[in-house]
Amino acid sequence: MGLLTHFTFESLDPQGRSPDVENQRMFAKAREGAEAYARDPRGWLVLTGASGCGKTHLAAAVANRCMEHGIPAFFVVVPDLLDHLRATFDPSTTVSYDELFEQVRTVPILVLDDLGMQSATPWAQEKLYQVFNHRFNAQFPTIVTINKSMEQMEERLRTRLLDPRLAHVVDV
Repeated sequence: MGLLTHFTFESLDPQGRSPDVENQRMFAKAREGAEAYARDPRGWLVLTGASGCGKTHLAAAVANRCMEHGIPAFFVVVPDLLDHLRATFDPSTTVSYDELFEQVRTVPILVLDDLGMQSATPWAQEKLYQVFNHRFNAQFPTIVTINKSMEQMEERLRTRLLDPRLAHVVDV
């Protein structure tokens, strides 16, 4: 997790960043949901909301709590993940595409931050769908942060993100 180790539940402002009472209530509910997920990471936790509302902090706090309990977690910003995957095609790289892709598909806890901020190239859409589809079918714990509306998400991803049998969507 590196730079995100200071993102914990303890370091969160209990009120969130908004002076609005309703937003503070929503943030408190989101925090409760994230803490519950960290205690028993099953299914998917999908955190939605405007930029700067605390989604990344909550997602990192869940990952940090899971790692404190010995559960490996991989946190990555979606555009960075796609850049890392592309970089594995360079002959001088020390990590193969297959190694990195398999790690992302099978890590016990995967956090995908800022879904929807990536370039919507066919290759990027295909790789993301493969990751989501594999984790969906295997029901691997996955946390996703999104600052776009669900209607703006690619349909194949949206159907997995909104599936009530696996995903719990929380507006932050």
